[in-house]
Amino acid sequence: MIYYVEDDKNVRELAVYALSHAGIEVEGLADDEEFRAACARRRPDVVVLDIMLPGTDGLEILRRIRQTPGLSRVPVMMVTAKSTELDIVTALDEGADEYLTKPYGMMEMVSRVRALLRRASDWGAEPTDDGAIAVGPLSVCLERREATCGSEPLSLTAREFDLLAYFMQSPGTVFSREDLLRQVWGWSFGGGSRTVDAHVLTLRQKLGDHADMIETVRGVGYRLREE
Repeated sequence: MIYYVEDDKNVRELAVYALSHAGIEVEGLADDEEFRAACARRRPDVVVLDIMLPGTDGLEILRRIRQTPGLSRVPVMMVTAKSTELDIVTALDEGADEYLTKPYGMMEMVSRVRALLRRASDWGAEPTDDGAIAVGPLSVCLERREATCGSEPLSLTAREFDLLAYFMQSPGTVFSREDLLRQVWGWSFGGGSRTVDAHVLTLRQKLGDHADMIETVRGVGYRLREE
C-alpha cells in the first residue's frame, strides 16, 4: 500500500490514477490528519509525501515517521517544488530515502515508487548470512543493516546505507552515476545524477574525518578508496 500525501487535489488524483493504472495499490491523502488515520488502519509499504502541506508540513511528518515504532523503516519519498541543494539535503538528512521535484512526469514517479517497493521487499527478506563487510575504518553488517566508522555507529538513511554497502562490496571500483542509479536505486532511466550527488554529499558529511574515503573521479563518478 502506497500513501500519497498531497494537498493539491488535482495533483493527488492524477498521481493516484497513474499509480493505480500501473497496478500499485495506493490511497491519496490530503493532510497529516488523514495520514494519521490511514496509518492507524494499515501500515504503508511506501509513503510519498509533499513537503508543503497545510498545518503539519511534510518534513515534520517525516521526522515523526522516523521516530515511530512500526513506521521508522518505511521508505519515504519527498515531493517538493523546491529544488535547491539545501532543500534536498535537508530532506535527506531528516531521513528521506528519495525525493522528487515538481513538476515531474508520472512515468518517472511510478518508476521511483516501484524501486522503493522492491527495496522495501528486500529489507523484509530473511538474510542467509551475516554479510559483514569491512574496508579500512568502515564496516557494514548487511543482515542487521548497521554501519560503523571506526568504533562509532553511523546513523544512515536506508538509501545511504545501500549506497555505502554497494561501494564497500567493490572498493577501488569507479561507478558512474548511471551505474549507481541502476544498481542502488533500481532506476532504468537517466536524469537522476543530482540524486546520486546529493546522497554522496550527505554520506560524506556523516563519515566526518573519513569523508575522503568516497572519492570523486572527475568526469566519471565515484569510488570507495581502497585501504
